[in-house]
Amino acid sequence: MPQKPKAPRYVATQISQEASWLSFNRRVLEQTRRPDFPLLERLRFLGIWASNLDEFFSARISRAFAEERGTSGYRELMKEALDQAEEAGRLYLEFLKDLAGLGIHILEPSQLTKAEKQYFGAYLAEEVAPLTDVIRPEAIPELASQALYFASGEGLLQHLIRLPESVPRLLEVPGREGGFVRLGALVRMRSDLFLPVNQKLPLYEFRLIRLAQLARSRADWDELPEALEARLDGQVSHLELEEDFPPLWAETLRVALGLEPWEVFRIAPPLDLSFVSTIVARGPASEKFKPITIEKPKGFAKDPFTYLNRRDLLLYHPFEDYGAVEAFAQMAAQDPKVEAVRATLYRIGEENGIAQSLIQAARAGKDVAVLLEGRARFDELANLEWSLRFAGAGVRVLPLPSKKVHAKALYVRRAGQAYVHLGTGNYNPINGRLYTDFSLFTAHPVLTSDVWAFFTALEQQQAPVLSTLRTGPSIRDLLLEGIQAEAHKKGEIILKFNHLTDPAVLQALEEALNRGAKVHLIIRSTITTLWEGLEVRSLIGRFLEHARVAAFKNKGKWRVWAGSADAMPRNLDRRYELFFPILDARAKRKVLEILQAQVLDDRNSFILTPSGQERCWGGKRDGQRLG
Repeated sequence: MPQKPKAPRYVATQISQEASWLSFNRRVLEQTRRPDFPLLERLRFLGIWASNLDEFFSARISRAFAEERGTSGYRELMKEALDQAEEAGRLYLEFLKDLAGLGIHILEPSQLTKAEKQYFGAYLAEEVAPLTDVIRPEAIPELASQALYFASGEGLLQHLIRLPESVPRLLEVPGREGGFVRLGALVRMRSDLFLPVNQKLPLYEFRLIRLAQLARSRADWDELPEALEARLDGQVSHLELEEDFPPLWAETLRVALGLEPWEVFRIAPPLDLSFVSTIVARGPASEKFKPITIEKPKGFAKDPFTYLNRRDLLLYHPFEDYGAVEAFAQMAAQDPKVEAVRATLYRIGEENGIAQSLIQAARAGKDVAVLLEGRARFDELANLEWSLRFAGAGVRVLPLPSKKVHAKALYVRRAGQAYVHLGTGNYNPINGRLYTDFSLFTAHPVLTSDVWAFFTALEQQQAPVLSTLRTGPSIRDLLLEGIQAEAHKKGEIILKFNHLTDPAVLQALEEALNRGAKVHLIIRSTITTLWEGLEVRSLIGRFLEHARVAAFKNKGKWRVWAGSADAMPRNLDRRYELFFPILDARAKRKVLEILQAQVLDDRNSFILTPSGQERCWGGKRDGQRLG
């Protein structure tokens, strides 16, 4: 009789991208309990969690909102988000007690002295009330996303008060060291300053979130301002009410905003806990992380070109100096032998040394052009401003291609010789010092010629054709080739991504697992397939894990690639990313040592399996370090 086919050892469990991302935000919330973190660092994670949840309802929920709203799966997402919000509220109250031990107090108005109340009454009248909108209920469908509102009335809902975004949510109490009071609590205290004819009525807190998407996904620079103006017209996806909000008013808001009951959260005030970042910023240094010792590559910043003529340089930020990237751009601007500079810029912030170096280079007469991504979500306005600054200085801002440019590349041509920086992170001076990322500096001709071809093709509004580097769907091809080559009992694969959701890559991993390969997955945020018997590791620590790396054992001769792309259909099919090989033997060993340390991490890890996620803390193996 023919034998029955052997059952696969690894059976997949599918998870929606949205559910996986909420699980990630649960891990962020869990960081508030880290016994090895200082108090203010644990509090910082509460603020990060709050900002993340806003991003979830403004952007990450959009697919499920459009396609699955009302299903049991969608309602489960809402249940998990509400559970996290309720947990965060309880944690906030616990933090208030712990902060009191440091001499930091978030006071209620009833705890203020008479003189303090008089001061804040004057502050509200002079600084807040003139900027505050009082809105009639007829305008509920037009309410703004993420603003903090109060509702009031006698019997029926009559007045809506929108607090100004320009006024801090948390205010210091003058003369009382460590004393703070919430703006919302003060407004409640003096509702007569905000309601018509000086009425003094109870106020009830609420806020809503709208889906935030550009009206035109292919907007070019001249269309971008109009597209940004239309962005906040998105549908409301979420409503938060304080727990004592009058039921009749709550129903009025829900119906007017077109929400289902399970999309309305009743939670304990204060709403929007992101304001705790103010306490973190102003709290004592003794309750924050001590600064790390940052290693600087010897001799590189003074003369990067001579250095790279001898050997490649690979850095691991933030443990090794992100300033080396800025120094590379600065030397390109100052060196009279430099003829041309090219850069991809995605999230660069309001102040940026690399961008200033590009302006300096253009003013010095060099040929400078940038692929500045005007559609970087939530950074569009900042990048629009930079486009004007670049144009005014003579930097050519290249047309936006049909796909977003998310690659990280800086190209310099000096006296006919080419040099490049390729990275896994953004050219952002803040993120560069807070995110773990790899930077490769090289003068290797096969890499530099491909980077030039990449810029040239996009300037000519053509799809890049590269010989060694990978962009677009060819990154998927690279991953599939590498995985399939390891699909045997001696095979070994290490993948490190923020997001792993590409169906073809996940299917190839399952086949490799069932053929006996060792598979190590280090996934920070979202993964849409998990297998019983395989432990997927997620690192959440002091620094945001951001590097994207793929390593294949290749019969003992490891092949290692890194780049800007997560393994998601969006990144591989609808963006121009860059994945680059680590060719230098010393650099390759360094990347592998870091990956292998993270595979063994038992201090910052969560182990993800189909049955849930388990904390792996308190051990001696710290994967968030160098060496």
